[in-house]
Amino acid sequence: MFERFGREARVAIVLAQEDARELRSPVIDVQHVLLGLLGHAEPALRTLLAESGVTRDAVVAALAERGRGEPLGEEDAEALRSIGIDLDAVRASLEAGFGADALAQAAPEPRGRFARWTGGHIPFTRDAKKTLELALREALARKDRSIESGHLLLGILRGANEVTTGLLGGPAARDALRPRIHALLDRAA
Repeated sequence: MFERFGREARVAIVLAQEDARELRSPVIDVQHVLLGLLGHAEPALRTLLAESGVTRDAVVAALAERGRGEPLGEEDAEALRSIGIDLDAVRASLEAGFGADALAQAAPEPRGRFARWTGGHIPFTRDAKKTLELALREALARKDRSIESGHLLLGILRGANEVTTGLLGGPAARDALRPRIHALLDRAA
């Protein structure tokens, strides 16, 4: 299927992996595909998204902020306290031994045979794979010969998870983008 992707769409997928790695995500999810698309889509598509309030900087900031949250919620902390583990004490001990940013800088080492050359393979989530399949379906439904950035965005809209829907401005904003993207693809054809 990847051979059917146009140049910009291919680069967007490669950027999605790089963005996931920079955000220290163990997987490439739909939001990373959106971020890759924002980094290397056709100018008209980026303008359309910017007019809707979706920019690369805004998405990076939202994802980075989301990643700074507590890895364990209050319910998890309470469950650990019930068996005698105090997260605050563990955190304080780690920071005393390794420095104030020890937890923020901790990242799993890439594993696997080629990890030191590739930086480690980051797999696509089921939702991200489905997004790529939906992009193909969008292109086929329009009888287009290749999968371009617009098709990729249509796939993102159809397969948007909760995080991506929020990044796009909610369900109403997400749904309002579809006809505008189709119009853009019609003009490009």
